[in-house]
Amino acid sequence: MTAQDTVERALAAAKTGGETVVIADESSTANLRWAGNTLTTNGVAATRSLTVIAIDRRGDGTAGVGTVSRSGITPDQVEDLVREAEKAAEEAAPAEDAAELISGEDTVRSTSNDWSSPSRATDFGVFRGFAAQLGETLREAEEIGRKLYGFAEHDVTSTFVGNSAGLRARYDQPGGRLELNAKSADLSRSAWAGASTRDFTDVDVAALDAGLAERLSWQERKVELPAGRYETLLPPTAVSDMLIYMYWSAGARDAGEGRTVFSKPGGGTRLGERLSPLPVDLFSDPAYPGLECAPFVVAHSSGRDSSVFDNGLPAGRADWISEGTLSALHSSRFSAAAAGVPVTPSVDNLIMTAPGASESLAEMIASTRRGLLLTCLWYIRQVDPQTLLLTGLTRDGVYLVENGEVTGAVNNFRFNESPVAMLGRVVQAGATSRTLPREWGDYFNRAAMPPLRVEGFNMSSVSQAN
Repeated sequence: MTAQDTVERALAAAKTGGETVVIADESSTANLRWAGNTLTTNGVAATRSLTVIAIDRRGDGTAGVGTVSRSGITPDQVEDLVREAEKAAEEAAPAEDAAELISGEDTVRSTSNDWSSPSRATDFGVFRGFAAQLGETLREAEEIGRKLYGFAEHDVTSTFVGNSAGLRARYDQPGGRLELNAKSADLSRSAWAGASTRDFTDVDVAALDAGLAERLSWQERKVELPAGRYETLLPPTAVSDMLIYMYWSAGARDAGEGRTVFSKPGGGTRLGERLSPLPVDLFSDPAYPGLECAPFVVAHSSGRDSSVFDNGLPAGRADWISEGTLSALHSSRFSAAAAGVPVTPSVDNLIMTAPGASESLAEMIASTRRGLLLTCLWYIRQVDPQTLLLTGLTRDGVYLVENGEVTGAVNNFRFNESPVAMLGRVVQAGATSRTLPREWGDYFNRAAMPPLRVEGFNMSSVSQAN
């Protein structure tokens, strides 16, 4: 039974007059892994899940919601799942986000994601050209005594959303990532690079490896530096990890209730306030080339700024920061009304641009008198939601830049820094490029960011991490 048939069967099984939302997800994943210049494992996996959201409209105007999700559901189990969701809805407390369902006339449909066409899937064929490049790169690394480790992963998820108000919306989401780690022969030096991709046709393994070789050479000279505030060059991957956390924290409801860095003292939100002296733009756009994602809401459950009642709601381009000024907070219809802000659903990508910025990271290094150059960040955790203070560690190479040249590698640091405060100290942005977040790549890998020069990035203590 196809995913579409499963959605229709679940809707048909709903009790007469009941309101129901059904989400069917079909996913497949292919991966390659290598260590010490040798391919080690590979695999292909497929999963199917079904979510049924039953709504119990009551005579007092309230509604209860019951949500049940299962994997591997067979056709004869669909009705049982519907009954389970309906029972949960009847027993549930009134849902605060209750609203009318999105009808079939109100949603966005993509011409490339027709409801009736088969689900998409991935297999090892996606790695055909990439694998040949990788094999050659591994052979060359072995010949010169450099060790390469890493993995490549590709997945495709077809999501089908239907409801009793006539909504039928579908989206096929491909995605992939490559992580490549290079080590010296004695394993004393390490460098990392990553890339995000939709199909691996645009991944240049040789170029990534060449960059890793250069970074390993920079580590031949070691420099010990103390904790402190440093002018710091953040490459796109590090920028994405900081700003993705900021994006996740920029919900309208918590801001309106005074809980976050986006809350205005005395009440309300900070919409309209200047966050950066540079006229940077931070936005999400389902149609952004290479980072395309679903142009409508898919909500398996309700949260602070998401609502199951919003399934199918159009989600277009959202400008979060415009010319350095906070211009939107992500929201559901309910949380937007509660906070008194426009409805702006979250979108599954994030892009930062700086008008007129064209310099590469290498050119920014060349114009640096003295500062630090990071590779990436990891183990990022929140310390204080009121300021969005984050802590974490540097990883796989921190470098000293002097008079336009990298002069050596320095020790790792623990940092304490708020991405909002960081934006206030950005003095230069380079050209935007697609990037892979090192920390959040498992959950969010559709990002495009510029390298940033930040004054006084807070390296709060020296770390012994390698």
